[in-house]
Amino acid sequence: MKVLNDILGYKNLKIFQDDDFFCFSLDSVILANYCNIRLSDKKICDLCTGNGVIPLILSRRTKYPIYCVELQKSICDLAADSFRYNNLDSRMNLFNCDISDKEIFNFNEFFDLVLCNPPYFKVDDDSCLNLSLEKRLARHEVAFNLDKLFSVSKRILKNNGIISIVHRPERLVEIIDTMKKYNIEPKEIKFIYKNAESDSKLIIIHGQKNGKPGLKISNPLFIYNMDGTYSVEYNNLINEVRK
Repeated sequence: MKVLNDILGYKNLKIFQDDDFFCFSLDSVILANYCNIRLSDKKICDLCTGNGVIPLILSRRTKYPIYCVELQKSICDLAADSFRYNNLDSRMNLFNCDISDKEIFNFNEFFDLVLCNPPYFKVDDDSCLNLSLEKRLARHEVAFNLDKLFSVSKRILKNNGIISIVHRPERLVEIIDTMKKYNIEPKEIKFIYKNAESDSKLIIIHGQKNGKPGLKISNPLFIYNMDGTYSVEYNNLINEVRK
């Protein structure tokens, strides 16, 4: 069922979702908030945009147009509805295609910043795939994997352009290996934890095309304090009223 929801922590910013599809999660909100938008970044692209939560949040952080690519037509339509509802459709360039489709998404060395919340899980004989095609494509590397992500990013990023993704820490070594395969140098990693006693379940990693070696591990984000209350940093993330 199609519903209109608030976006966590944002005043006057709404998003259309459908419970039959894969709704946005905190992962995307964290990525949109913790990517570094440099003053010179005027051309920004969100790959695997889903129903558009990352571009919607980015619209509060930059005045420039945002390019968005989503493979699934039904989910792409939700993003388009959300952009129109928030009077942002004139700033959003939305493409319903595979990101490697050069006929439709033909941008070589064009973008300053690329973001992506990709499918997290590999497909193998032990995979438990969701019966819903929309959820299966969103969660598993059926039509999209790390190699495609970084090969396309190498093509569309300017020299020294940045790619920022959110992913699972168990894939970190593979992520770094694939980045370096396509001359994208890992520059910063942020680990996300439920609390100080938990293992990390998410990472944000930033890479730079043809960047110089040098990796920074930034301060971690803890969602909860040990008493179960939200951490100060997480509270700042969800409670700040954005204009």
